[in-house]
Amino acid sequence: MRLSALLLCALACSATAASPALTTVSERSGFQDTGRYEEVIALCEAFAARYPAAVRCLQFGTTPEGRPMQALAISTAGALDPATVAARQLPVVLIQGGIHAGEIDGKDAGFLALRELLDGQAARGTLDKVVWLFVPVFNVDGHERFGAWNRPNQRGPREMGWRVTAQNLNLNRDYVKADAPEMQAMLRLVQQWDPLLYVDLHATDGAQFEHDVSVQVEPVHAGDARLAGDGRRLRDGVLADLKRQGSLPLPYYPSFVVDDDPASGFEDGVPPPRFSHGYFQLRNRFGMLVETHSWKPYPQRVRIMRNTIVSVLQQAARQGTQWRADADAADRRDLAGQPVALDYKATDKARTVAFRGYAYTRTPSPVSGALMTRYDERTPQVWRIPLRDDIQPSVVVTAPRGGYVVPAAHAAWVGEKLRVHGIAFQVLGEQGTLPLETFRADAAEFSAQSVEGHQRLSVQGQWQDESRPVGAGALFVPIAQPQARLVMALLEPQAPDSLLQWGEFNNAFERKEYMEAYVAEDVAEQMLAGDPALKAEFERRLREDAAFAADPRARLDFFYRRHPSWDERYRLYPVMRSAQPLH
Repeated sequence: MRLSALLLCALACSATAASPALTTVSERSGFQDTGRYEEVIALCEAFAARYPAAVRCLQFGTTPEGRPMQALAISTAGALDPATVAARQLPVVLIQGGIHAGEIDGKDAGFLALRELLDGQAARGTLDKVVWLFVPVFNVDGHERFGAWNRPNQRGPREMGWRVTAQNLNLNRDYVKADAPEMQAMLRLVQQWDPLLYVDLHATDGAQFEHDVSVQVEPVHAGDARLAGDGRRLRDGVLADLKRQGSLPLPYYPSFVVDDDPASGFEDGVPPPRFSHGYFQLRNRFGMLVETHSWKPYPQRVRIMRNTIVSVLQQAARQGTQWRADADAADRRDLAGQPVALDYKATDKARTVAFRGYAYTRTPSPVSGALMTRYDERTPQVWRIPLRDDIQPSVVVTAPRGGYVVPAAHAAWVGEKLRVHGIAFQVLGEQGTLPLETFRADAAEFSAQSVEGHQRLSVQGQWQDESRPVGAGALFVPIAQPQARLVMALLEPQAPDSLLQWGEFNNAFERKEYMEAYVAEDVAEQMLAGDPALKAEFERRLREDAAFAADPRARLDFFYRRHPSWDERYRLYPVMRSAQPLH
């Protein structure tokens, strides 16, 4: 009997034995379908009624289309509210499904695991030692955009939800910028419960091969060094459990370096914090990304995801006390004046891995004309292909010794961003002129197209000492706080998901005032006549820079930028850094 048939039988038998009120549409259909969102509400109420001491239903937000965002708090330790959990120092694991609502394995697997854990059919005693926050569907509005072809490169269920929200936002690009109401609600839930581990359940896109699941965790390559060791043990423990249960798990996301070309191999990395598993390491917590393989049949994917959830909760029950101690120590660690990595990149160093793929051909397509890969799933084949997994910091910035200063003109909206992340700051009174660090961009490049509704910006430049006025109403964001890494990710201009790089400060890098050419001509002549050194510099540029010499606007700009009328704030990043705490 094929593996998928065995899995289908096992799951169907489990569903038959269970109370119908605690089973999903998916189970009852033999894992051919998935239910609509009203099922989440009904199941939450049914589990709470059946296990009133172990399950509590929570509505933690409302979507733009008016739907409730539902979570379940689950524990047999007698702690189902944030205050009790914090007082008893119980490890909290937040597991979410449906952030991309077409990839809905996590919802059906989560309810299956929940029933088996509460009935004592799996991992007995685990819920005595851990609190599980289960969000079956994060992207609720997307879930209800139901259709049969929402995931054309996925085998089952027969119909499913849509990738993005009703506002067309991809929630797994939104953790730092937090534009979506859904994300703001999730971050409030995170602040209330402070999960040690945040698990994000997906199904892959991409090629066809035998491997059926990947598990990535941070901190492993990034973040606090002590937590990285814990993260590695967590990841390896889950991978080992899955392997024992018959899976072929991977510790990296299997996306080819060159699209559609298996021979190009894979490149591992550290995700930027727009992604869930890149965000939580900045909070000194663990983020885990689980990706079942979209080409595996839905019953198989649900069973693998169920196995993953149970393993994760067992790891938390065993190791949660140590995680908490190490996370608390990381929260206390002082980063002031220390080098902090803000972005990472795999080097060109590669090793060859034996990857379980299928025989394939690459031939020109008669439709597109492109070279296309076609796989033969009847013929397993081991690919010996490169993996680049030597991951090194690519952007490192020394943290300020005091913190960041946000001028009053930007205090309101920046303050709201800081609040949604739980970052501490204070509003300043009049400070006068202070010695600060400022960042002026030598180069600034706007993206050519919109990304998630933003025009992104990249800059080159450096911090330098300068005296600047700080008026009443400015914000001071201290580096001495548990969220120090997140503070830097938001406010350092060269961090990949900083507010600057998401285009929130674009106005500061747009030129707003000009000098008419006929005025600039007169000004230039006066400056040349009165400053021999300037005249020599101008003439040298004409000789040595042919593009400059041929550009009338650039030649006039040479003088305008040296004239008192030039806007000294042009390309000056409004946020500043202080070497001292401010009050």
